[in-house]
Amino acid sequence: MGIVDKILVLVSFQSAECKVELSRILAPRTVEALVGAMPFSSKAFLWKEEVYFETPVTMGPEKPRSTVQAGDVAYWPPGKAFCIFYGKSQPYSPVNVIGRVVTDLEPLKKVRQGEWVKVSLV
Repeated sequence: MGIVDKILVLVSFQSAECKVELSRILAPRTVEALVGAMPFSSKAFLWKEEVYFETPVTMGPEKPRSTVQAGDVAYWPPGKAFCIFYGKSQPYSPVNVIGRVVTDLEPLKKVRQGEWVKVSLV
């Protein structure tokens, strides 16, 4: 039996929540480090149509990308941040794409700067 590629994660903000499917194939070292640090909490920040928050993980670039699609989830190395792109937004600088949101993106538009967020395995 092989290693499971997909890992389901719950991201809970004060005003919304979403489920994210992390994929080891996209950035294996980054995904493993984030999963190993769960559960963790942080404060949300907003940039364009993106919610991001600091993680306890420090990783460098891993298959970095400068463009993303709505629903993509990524790790931003300079900010040690978990990023959720819910609309027409591009990263400030290259990110390690680590998965996709598998629930509706609309509730993420309700998230406000400074809200607490918790990330945990489902």
